[in-house]
Amino acid sequence: MHIAIITAGGAGMFCGSCMHDNAWARALIEAGHEVSLVPTYTPLRLDEPVSGDVSRVFLGGVNVYLDATSRLWRSVPRPLKRWLDSPVLLNLVSRLATRNNYSELGDLTLAMLEGERGPEAAAIDELASFLAELKPDAIILSNVLLSGIATRIRERVGQPMFAVLQGDDVFLDALPPQFRERATAAIRDRLPAFDRLLTHTRFYRDYMAGYLGIEPGRIELLPLSIDATEHMGRPTLREARSPTVGFFARLAPEKGLHHLVDAMELVRKSIPDACLKVGGYYSKQYEAYFEPLRRRTSNWGDGFHYAGSPASLRDKIAFFESCDVVSVPTEFLEPKGLYVLESLANGTPVVQPAHGSFPELIESTGGGWLAEPKNPESLARELLTALTDPALRLQRAERGYGGVRASHSPAALASRTVAILRGASSQSPAAVRTA
Repeated sequence: MHIAIITAGGAGMFCGSCMHDNAWARALIEAGHEVSLVPTYTPLRLDEPVSGDVSRVFLGGVNVYLDATSRLWRSVPRPLKRWLDSPVLLNLVSRLATRNNYSELGDLTLAMLEGERGPEAAAIDELASFLAELKPDAIILSNVLLSGIATRIRERVGQPMFAVLQGDDVFLDALPPQFRERATAAIRDRLPAFDRLLTHTRFYRDYMAGYLGIEPGRIELLPLSIDATEHMGRPTLREARSPTVGFFARLAPEKGLHHLVDAMELVRKSIPDACLKVGGYYSKQYEAYFEPLRRRTSNWGDGFHYAGSPASLRDKIAFFESCDVVSVPTEFLEPKGLYVLESLANGTPVVQPAHGSFPELIESTGGGWLAEPKNPESLARELLTALTDPALRLQRAERGYGGVRASHSPAALASRTVAILRGASSQSPAAVRTA
């Protein structure tokens, strides 16, 4: 089976969705299938080997912006502006550009969702032609925010199409209301192009079914997966240092570092030498959020440390190995939570809020504790349990280490994916419709 996965680059960031798409492609290849990983907007930045040829970027971010904002640029023939889709140039722009808040991207979002009727029509035709020549048996979009391209591709390729739901609501909810409503309506209008939607948890399936106004039965479940063979950490009691709580995620308000700082102030009343170690992507966009937290913890001495964004998988593993427990107490309802699986895969248990995907991940792995969401006192209690009971912490670490490998393996993801794609191929076309 030949599967094309159209994925959206993370604009120079290590992107969890990109990494999952890449691991997904590798799992399918190892299962004997052909996979074409097709980047859009920007090149993929990964901390692991790339699965396939991703040397070409479609709908390059610079051209998308200029097409949406300049009628003059829109009139320039595609061959004369294709050089702006160069991966080298896009990587350079990603490093130099000031990142926009999601709330500032309303016009661009609507322009993309206009699809073949909007400013990106020529670029979408180019992608559709490429896929028609590729002749895949199935096409998967990595999110429904890309669904503006779906109708034209469906027309040109004529094969089953799918889209993954994995945080689209977070982006849409950050848009100003007038843009959010129009963008959500535009996505609903595009849903008939898809045979099924895909997601990773029961929670998110039911939540997005209501959000988009579709039957939950049109959304298929795929196990969230990582290739744990590449994670070399092991469950062990790491006692030759101060008790350490780790935070590993983008340093953005929705990831909830402020809740963890609140909780650690309470933890340090009982364990004065407890340390909070923070890792993850940090951009100028979030300076007003992160710097006050850093100043607030300045009197902790060695009790607060920002480790930066790991540059490689080995650096990421070293981060998890340096922690006794990891917590990312998100504000939003996390649809995935790959950092939970990564922490558990390296033998470090987790404490997570009891919302979003986390209850299901803790249930399937046994690798941690759940706290009341947005409640620093509850979070502090669970962290203290983890830090003060080494035997229990090791037990949860061992359960999580085994649980990731048993329930969230690449083989399980590949097997389920192929079953869904083949099932859709044997049924009538395009079945996702709103109520």
